[in-house]
Amino acid sequence: MLTDAQVELRRAAARFARERVLPVANRLDPERAEIPDELLAALAAEGWFGIMISAEHGGLGLGVLEYSLVSEALAEAWLSVASVIGYTNGSTAVIDPPSHRDLVRRMAGGEFIPAFSLTEPDAGSDAAGITCRADRVEDGWRISGRKRWCGFARSADAIILYARTDPPSADSRSAGISAFLVPKERNSFPPGLTGRAIPKIGYFGITSWELDFDGLMLPAEALLGDEGRAFSVGMRELTTARVQTAARAVGCAQAALDAAVSYAAGRRQFGRTLTEFQAVRFRMAEMATQVAAARSLTHHAAARLDSGETAVAEAAMATLFASEMAEWVTSEALQIHGGNGYTTEHPVERYWRDARLTRIIEGTSEIQKHIISRQLLRAGT
Repeated sequence: MLTDAQVELRRAAARFARERVLPVANRLDPERAEIPDELLAALAAEGWFGIMISAEHGGLGLGVLEYSLVSEALAEAWLSVASVIGYTNGSTAVIDPPSHRDLVRRMAGGEFIPAFSLTEPDAGSDAAGITCRADRVEDGWRISGRKRWCGFARSADAIILYARTDPPSADSRSAGISAFLVPKERNSFPPGLTGRAIPKIGYFGITSWELDFDGLMLPAEALLGDEGRAFSVGMRELTTARVQTAARAVGCAQAALDAAVSYAAGRRQFGRTLTEFQAVRFRMAEMATQVAAARSLTHHAAARLDSGETAVAEAAMATLFASEMAEWVTSEALQIHGGNGYTTEHPVERYWRDARLTRIIEGTSEIQKHIISRQLLRAGT
């Protein structure tokens, strides 16, 4: 059960998504354009870059559940806008407030938005297998290697980079991984870093990049946290990120369901609207039930995290169920549109393309199943 404040937050986010985000999405997604600066500024004015950042550090001081509510509402309009607020809300474990007080305050206000770079061409699901290196030099660090799937890299104010400072140990493949803050100007890359935009079938609004680090120099203070121990910190952040992914998937599915209901009510075939056919009505009933179930599972995982539990399995379950649900619901919504659904004249094709991504980001469905089964086996021993 949501509190009155949470209900009002959800209403405000839905109103913002409908009035401010959806018109921009309808205009720019077909152009494969990035989220414009004026929309980023509007998100900042609402305080949503700092939903989970404490009030002491300029944020709203709310929890994962509120973060999920806003993310779901924004994803109903444009998945990428729901994602961009994650770059700040999901970074305070590695850019911790005590050590970076001013930086965190700027993050909360949307003045400083970092991108996140962990994945490599040969290290996706196997995140501990990264080979990008950070070598000590007299004045700091030299970065060499290739990264992939770094969203928002060029538009960001900095990149949070995970690189090897030491080889893996015999006991842990993730040992020796450190995190660094790579400062940069918006809409450019610094010397020693080049990027190539990755062509995608969806998730427009945020450009995804392949990055080449060729001797990029960083000062000694660019190291975030303890040397060689960043991987576990990043993995803890992924638990919250997975709940947000579930919320984003629910948002995509809800938007597709609403579009299908509206289309079916207005579309006439054989002298009747589509909603008068039992097959269509039953299909929509199944879609609505699946959306509601995924939303409940997402809220449950978020509430567990807010209560201080680790909720690793619950977060993975929410992501697994919600993302697979979203792909199915958006596909069914497209089917209800018939041939018109396979055009760019209706937004349902965007929800379908974007929903498919949720089964991959923050860990594929197979990775979620691995996490869930591992937690079950640990609990049983």
